[in-house]
Amino acid sequence: MDYKNIQDLIKTVSDSQITCFEIETEGIRIKMEKKEAQVVVERIPENVTHIEAAVHEPLTGKNIEMQEVHAEKTEDEVSKNIVNTIPDENIFIVKSPIVGTMYTSPSAESKNFVKVGSIVKVGDTLCILEAMKLMNEIESEVDGEVLEVLVSNEDMVEYGQPLFKIIKN
Repeated sequence: MDYKNIQDLIKTVSDSQITCFEIETEGIRIKMEKKEAQVVVERIPENVTHIEAAVHEPLTGKNIEMQEVHAEKTEDEVSKNIVNTIPDENIFIVKSPIVGTMYTSPSAESKNFVKVGSIVKVGDTLCILEAMKLMNEIESEVDGEVLEVLVSNEDMVEYGQPLFKIIKN
């Protein structure tokens, strides 16, 4: 299989609805996967009162429109406003040291190690990250109060991904 055939194969798979393709010929193995386009939603500044319209078709950059909606402030918006008033140097972000699955409690029946508002000290367990069947306890590096839990139970996390925000004491 020469370079031109490989290019044609890539173009054909890219233009099709196929999401995964694998071929082995002449001692060469080629595997291609397409991921669906992802839409990243950023936090909207507090002085903006726009909310994205609900669209019943797949979200793409082309069909997302903003519509003005007047709404009362919810508890979530109030807590975001509180977060915005805390200086950045007082917020410590706990990042994942490994790739794995996050667990917020030692077992399904147990309470979470921490939640928003929990007071933590250096060395307190915040969560467990499972990697290759090994359970790694992630401990707090600062004294403070948990401001935000950024990952849900049993979510996959990447190296360096933010897990918690802690207001330092």
